[in-house]
Amino acid sequence: MRIRDRLVVWIAIGLVLLSVVWALRDFRVSSPAPTQPTNLALTPEAISLVTGDEPIVEVLTRPGCPVCHIIPGIPGATGQVGPPLVLGTTGERRLKDPGYRGEAKTVHEYIVESVLEPQRFVVRGYPEKTMPAWYGFKLSALALEKMASYLERQTEEGLAP
Repeated sequence: MRIRDRLVVWIAIGLVLLSVVWALRDFRVSSPAPTQPTNLALTPEAISLVTGDEPIVEVLTRPGCPVCHIIPGIPGATGQVGPPLVLGTTGERRLKDPGYRGEAKTVHEYIVESVLEPQRFVVRGYPEKTMPAWYGFKLSALALEKMASYLERQTEEGLAP
């Protein structure tokens, strides 16, 4: 075996081991043994951006949605990086798009899935890997439900001319 081939093999083995170590580190932090007391500190990363008790404007504004998206009824939501969030108009089309690889059956489910797993479907004409995957972890379930309920009712008619 040539030196170059050996080097490639060792690099591949190293990457696999690094991935295993990384996965185990996440498992230990998120799933402590039930019989052991946990001494995990509450860090900013573990705190939700919104609880869902806030008005819908805050539920959508605090996480930064208006920076990238146009959202009817949300002041300052004039972003151009992501698609307009008018899912009452576009949601069904996205579910039927041949490029859609998600599991949602309804527009509401699609919105939740898009926040939790944004790479499942990227709307044509918009850049991939722009929507942060961590948003879903920074929203409470109530906030995510409130967000989805609002967005599934928004239509293109709600956009300012």
